[in-house]
Amino acid sequence: MRVERTRPERTLRIIAGRWRGRKFRFPPLEIRPTPDRVRETLFNWLAPRIEGARCLDLFAGSGALGLEALSRSAAEVIFIEQQRIAAAAIQRLLADWGAAGGEVRCDDAVRYLSGPPLQRFNVAFVDPPYGSGALARCAGLLAQGWLAPGARIYVEHARREPVAPLPEGWELLRSGTAGEVGYHLYSAG
Repeated sequence: MRVERTRPERTLRIIAGRWRGRKFRFPPLEIRPTPDRVRETLFNWLAPRIEGARCLDLFAGSGALGLEALSRSAAEVIFIEQQRIAAAAIQRLLADWGAAGGEVRCDDAVRYLSGPPLQRFNVAFVDPPYGSGALARCAGLLAQGWLAPGARIYVEHARREPVAPLPEGWELLRSGTAGEVGYHLYSAG
């Protein structure tokens, strides 16, 4: 019999915006949430673009990136998370907080992006499980009509690994590291 190890339930907090300081728990799954310091830096970079933006949170996990975007007045965030427990937890948070503009889809990110683009996003968060190879696949699919002109794409990966090949025309705007995390902000032409 295989015993799956899970992490204890963890707590995160929203950094700024209308839910500033609000804490939330997420299920004890193998989820690696973006650290507070990294989220704060990212949203400082996105500050002039996040209000009214349509955002796509691929590999949503805890939902921290999308929730932070909604807290800072993004118009819409589509959360894509394949683990049912995690997707349900994000859905509950959105309902409990009365969060208009948030929609959760329990789906695999690559499968979701393989369909025809349903809309164009101003901001995309791409934070796949490390070592999965999903970053390059998702980036290639995003470039096929999912992004609005000048969209911003946040990419997170294991610091010890190089960034996967990304679509031609994506320009690196900002980059940083924190602990085991490498994070980058790109512009899609």
